[in-house]
Amino acid sequence: MGILAACLLTVATACSVTTKDPDYVPPPPLPPLEQIKQVPVTQPSTLGSGGDVTAFVTEDRNIACAMTSARGNHLNLPYEANNYGDSANGKLATVPVVHCELAVYPAPQAGDAARTCNGTGLGYLGGTVLLRPDTVEYGGCRSGVTEMEAEFGPKGNRTGPIAELPVLSEGQNIERNGLRCSAYNGGVACGNISAGVAFFVNRAGYLLVSDGGTVTRGKMPAA
Repeated sequence: MGILAACLLTVATACSVTTKDPDYVPPPPLPPLEQIKQVPVTQPSTLGSGGDVTAFVTEDRNIACAMTSARGNHLNLPYEANNYGDSANGKLATVPVVHCELAVYPAPQAGDAARTCNGTGLGYLGGTVLLRPDTVEYGGCRSGVTEMEAEFGPKGNRTGPIAELPVLSEGQNIERNGLRCSAYNGGVACGNISAGVAFFVNRAGYLLVSDGGTVTRGKMPAA
């Protein structure tokens, strides 16, 4: 009766009632390379590109990333101990990279292990992603937990360098040294558009895109 009364209140006023379509299915999230191609870069002021590293954490505190540099296998990370600055590494080429860590993460697929872990094949764990200008890999050889797990994993203490990082909110995007990252679909996509190399990762799964965008590896559960 309330809607009818409102509609009859005056002949000069149009009345419409919007109902939810029970058959509507929202479109699926874009693949990672398409996501970072199409979204505008809205550089958050708190993530300014000054300094040697641009680092951020997602709103849910499940993913921390550093848009940084590597010398060989040595990464300049603000949240993990590293040998990037050692004088012996100064002769190595410096390349832009994106490194991410997850607090809760999927296990790597058997075919995605990029290293043999000293020939043992043991200790290759998920929870990290490394994007170089022309390659991407998920997981790595390690023992123990990452800094992200130590701070925001199931037994995390919620204190440390990652707890101090600025947030890249859902829907925000950032670019540094030719590499671009986007927070969307509860995770993070990063990539090098010109080389067709990218990844998407969240707590449920991961996708690795390579070979000019023609090859996709990993596993992402259906929504």
